[in-house]
Amino acid sequence: MSLGSDIDAARARSSDQLPFAPGERLTYEGRVRSGVRGKGTMWIEGPVQLRGTTTWLLHSDMEGRVGPLRATDRTASWLDPVKMTALRFTSRERHIVSKHDDAVDIFAEEKRWSAANGTEGETAGNAPLDELSFLYYLRTLPLLADASATVTRHFDITRNPTVWRVVRREEIEVGAGRFHAIVVEMRVRDTRRYKGEGTITIHLSDDRCRLILQLDSRVPEAGSATLKLKSYEGVRDGCTALIPAR
Repeated sequence: MSLGSDIDAARARSSDQLPFAPGERLTYEGRVRSGVRGKGTMWIEGPVQLRGTTTWLLHSDMEGRVGPLRATDRTASWLDPVKMTALRFTSRERHIVSKHDDAVDIFAEEKRWSAANGTEGETAGNAPLDELSFLYYLRTLPLLADASATVTRHFDITRNPTVWRVVRREEIEVGAGRFHAIVVEMRVRDTRRYKGEGTITIHLSDDRCRLILQLDSRVPEAGSATLKLKSYEGVRDGCTALIPAR
């Protein structure tokens, strides 16, 4: 599948045809590295006006804890659901021995971005995304058997390309139940988190909703993190992948 066809397919959908919408809330539990418990929530707020555009505000709040020590990652993305383009991205990370903040405004039509810390740059195209909005973009794709693509849509050109492929279809058990799932592998570039390239494996529900059922991230020299869907609410109709309990 080509990059162009991916973008055209996503843009062809109006916001009321997308598999997600404001009000959706996904809650996770998991394990971060060895012995560190994690939990998190992804939810959508909106509509929210930003620079004259109606956006949906995507949130991801993740937390890991070992004993009294706590680490948090809080990210937000202002997504234009019609053009499937990010307009703003913020991130606030507080780890045990480090911290990092990002606040970036993305100007798709001008093919540029600028950050609150004074850095700026050009985008690779006119439909840029960030790491959070890319997960939602992935949910809009057909994800047919053996589909794959090399995508240059991160607003920071040094973070491109992202390569994704459909690995298989299988059943998966998570806290929210047992589901028919599509397994997608993503290879991402991030020198700060992954020291170059990292691998993320995502289980998506094999239905219209494309719920993120499980997310596994492998970080070089740091181990792995796994999040599993514990509960969900506010999802759109058509979530048929849940397998009834026997």
